Amino acid sequence: MKARTPFTREVKLLAEPLSTVEADGVFEGYASLFGITDLGKDVVMPGAFADSLAKRGVAAVRLLWQHDPSEPIGRWLAIEEDRRGLFVRGRLNLAVERAREIHALMRDGAVDGLSIGFCVERARAERPTGLRRLEKLDLWEISVVTFPMLPGARVASVKGGRPDLAGAIRRAAARLFP
Repeated sequence: MKARTPFTREVKLLAEPLSTVEADGVFEGYASLFGITDLGKDVVMPGAFADSLAKRGVAAVRLLWQHDPSEPIGRWLAIEEDRRGLFVRGRLNLAVERAREIHALMRDGAVDGLSIGFCVERARAERPTGLRRLEKLDLWEISVVTFPMLPGARVASVKGGRPDLAGAIRRAAARLFP
């Protein structure tokens, strides 16, 4: 008799590759979603990043590959909380070999995960559920990753620097109707 595993692995793929990639490596998506439980039983609450972003600013939050401090791959252009979560827009530094590789993988739809690196400043545990509600975080890096701890934290688009009207409409609709 075959042994059962205590969990079922679920894999979700993009409907199509992120083929709108231009030469400059700009991408955007949600690095965190409010009120959604991640695989480690953490739930980020709205406003959790506000103080950290006000204190640090965008320039002090690093853009890394797989949370590796020896693998910076670009910089964040914008990081902001909205009703849905932590929305980010970054640019891969295509003068860096690893960033060029990640750019190619993003274009192909092979890599699209985002993950936050932080220190907890205030959280509360819920004993019956085992969840930890993260109320205040010191955000120090956001990484492009293969497997994000929060499965919904994904790159939504990879594009050039020029505004994309259809993408702007989709983002606005997603914010209004999560």
